[in-house]
Amino acid sequence: MVFSSATFLFVFLPIVFAFYFIPFFRNDERKELKKKNIVLCLSSLVFYAWGEPVYIVLMLLSIVYNFNAGIDIEKNGNNPKARKRIFVFAILFNLLVLGFFKYSGFVVENINSIFSLNIKYEPLSLPVGISFYTFQVLSYVIDVYRKDCRAQKSILNFATYISMFPQLIAGPIVQYNDIEKALSSREHNVRKFSAGTLFFIRGLGKKVIFANTIGAVYTNICAGGVSSLKAVDAWFAILCYTLQIYFDFSGYSDMAVGLGKMFGFDFVHNFNFPYCAVSIKDFWSRWHISLSSWFRDYVYIPLGGNRKGTARTIFNIAVVWTLTGLWHGASWNFVAWGAFYGILLIAEKYVFKDVIEKIPRPVRRVITMLIVIIGWVFFSSETLSAAVEFLRSMFGANGFVSADTGYILRNNIFPFAVMSLSALGFFKKLPTLKNVPLRLAFQAAGYIVVFILCIVFIVSSTYNPFLYFRF
Repeated sequence: MVFSSATFLFVFLPIVFAFYFIPFFRNDERKELKKKNIVLCLSSLVFYAWGEPVYIVLMLLSIVYNFNAGIDIEKNGNNPKARKRIFVFAILFNLLVLGFFKYSGFVVENINSIFSLNIKYEPLSLPVGISFYTFQVLSYVIDVYRKDCRAQKSILNFATYISMFPQLIAGPIVQYNDIEKALSSREHNVRKFSAGTLFFIRGLGKKVIFANTIGAVYTNICAGGVSSLKAVDAWFAILCYTLQIYFDFSGYSDMAVGLGKMFGFDFVHNFNFPYCAVSIKDFWSRWHISLSSWFRDYVYIPLGGNRKGTARTIFNIAVVWTLTGLWHGASWNFVAWGAFYGILLIAEKYVFKDVIEKIPRPVRRVITMLIVIIGWVFFSSETLSAAVEFLRSMFGANGFVSADTGYILRNNIFPFAVMSLSALGFFKKLPTLKNVPLRLAFQAAGYIVVFILCIVFIVSSTYNPFLYFRF
């Protein structure tokens, strides 16, 4: 089940809201919040089991094991050896589960290729959202071990944190410290629910109207294979993908943030107009912010960050970006994508720092955008060789213009231009009405129109992928 489906919007969500908000214990806030957490936890497990019932066992195992691990780590506060042993086992358990389901096939394939073997294996379907909820579990275990937080004593609250359906499938990655208090005490009011509704509709519009529309263009251009694409077609295709992945993922994140607000939580905002970035470092401070923050807090800084000299800093950056690439997928194109950004960040920091600062900001934006677009070639491709073929096409290996180029551009240039301006924050800078009641009326009408259009798109279209669903 995805957020941009009629089943979710008109069946699942209304039922959850009904049970969540109808008061059972009017005069007992503690019991009422416990009821709300029960509803949210059970509905999240139903949401997860909707598409993959068998993997609900895996999630429940993860919840029970890590809940007890946190308590055991805290109980052994005066026994450093036992405490560390429990911590190490917990980290290994979570990484081994993730590794088995996500990377075992990749490892076997490469062993077969390198050593000319024929080890048989059955490809496993990837549990949806396992990369996201594994990182959330790890943040909890690490925070308890570092004494940055207390172990959660309520398995209901812990299960709610791990399984919470608004951000379960594709984030944002919510660190335990950011949500600990809200699990046992949070505010529900009309103002917060209304703000969440607006966030959700905005995200739904990004996903259904923008991402799906421009994604279909990308899919149609590449339908005949990337190895025969002409340069103009290849560039336009990857530009379409650049917009698709932004509106797809930021749209999902906005919907998650919106749903979180409706249920009384404040999730981190995951995007801040990344295509306005003036450097690669700036881009990654704006794109998938929760992932960048996770790797900074739990990998880069513990490795020493930039505190142990140039060589160690370069090593730390290389480790972080190799892991970032692998986190996104068990394939060499993702490793190459991570290495691509790692090398660029090292070069920005140690080679081109003084040069970059002298370049005018508009030029820096263009250069950064071109680099990001090239990076998306590795990300969008199924294999590393396919990415290389796509790059060859972009730079004229098959010629520059096809018989269909004019038709493709004429039919798609207007929506492409509108989405590009939106991704760059152009519409956010437009002047607004000074008359507050009139401005609010126009905004309300606009959101209603967007929601109606979303329903029309959902009902009439069969193209509705989530690109980050596979992670």
